[in-house]
Amino acid sequence: MNVALTLADGVLQGSPQAAARLISLLESRSDDAVPALRALHRHTGRAHVVGVTGPPGAGKSTLVNALIRVLRAQGRRVGVVAVDPTSPFTGGAILGDRIRMQDHSTDSGVFVRSMATRGRLGGLAPATAGAVAVLDAYGCDVIFIETVGAGQAEVDIAGTADTVVLVTVPWLGDSVQTLKAGIMEIGDVFVVNKADRGEADKAAAEIEMMLGLAPDRGAWRPAVLRAVASEGRGVEEILQALERHRASLIEHGLLMARRQARRRREIIEIIEERFLARISAGRMDELATRVARGELDPYTAAEELMAAGAGG
Repeated sequence: MNVALTLADGVLQGSPQAAARLISLLESRSDDAVPALRALHRHTGRAHVVGVTGPPGAGKSTLVNALIRVLRAQGRRVGVVAVDPTSPFTGGAILGDRIRMQDHSTDSGVFVRSMATRGRLGGLAPATAGAVAVLDAYGCDVIFIETVGAGQAEVDIAGTADTVVLVTVPWLGDSVQTLKAGIMEIGDVFVVNKADRGEADKAAAEIEMMLGLAPDRGAWRPAVLRAVASEGRGVEEILQALERHRASLIEHGLLMARRQARRRREIIEIIEERFLARISAGRMDELATRVARGELDPYTAAEELMAAGAGG
């Protein structure tokens, strides 16, 4: 049997080793993983995929760690895809998130995987969507995707998660204004973490005010909560908000709409990746040189590449 299909069988049987090996295969961007993803697809769609984003230092990993603790007490299986910055030396992930989640390292009901961004913008790694599919088929009830913490441009998570949690802290000054142009617009649940250090009420009020000025988001009014994740305070309320949001999505037929948009994006990314793989680097460089010399315009060059790719 194909190695990838063997791994897919292992994932469905609940093997963490098979899940880890398959995700590694996905990270290598190898087509060898495709048969496994095809086999697993019909077993996906059951997990609640929760994105956790926000500025660096807001305590995203600590909050996820606290959420896992409560979920495990409820008997639920949890997966985590923690996206870390790419190491400038090895090209791999700087495993800060996994280190902060060592509390669950021996728990068979928790699967934590760190990934490097590999230069990708938007806060996610290239293999994030595939890893989520693997953990969904593996049997996780809730899958957290913790983004790298890139700032207001980090909005890719909105197209990857069912529910987006935006974590901030009270003392970042004009942090709400900094974030509002992008990331503030995608949050379904807002958490003012480290709320024991003062000005938490002010930060929450600023978020509430900004949400009041934002365009109407239909049936769901984003929740604004306070927490001290390091002490587990406010965690139960956050989980309740996540459940209410999921229920609201289902009730109004929006969960399927979000997932359809996610699949559409995945299809486009696959097309782009496979199309570009058909174009030789030499041909690309040749056309770029001609455009730089003024012998050709960029649109004609792109059309030539598209024709070459379509004919490949």
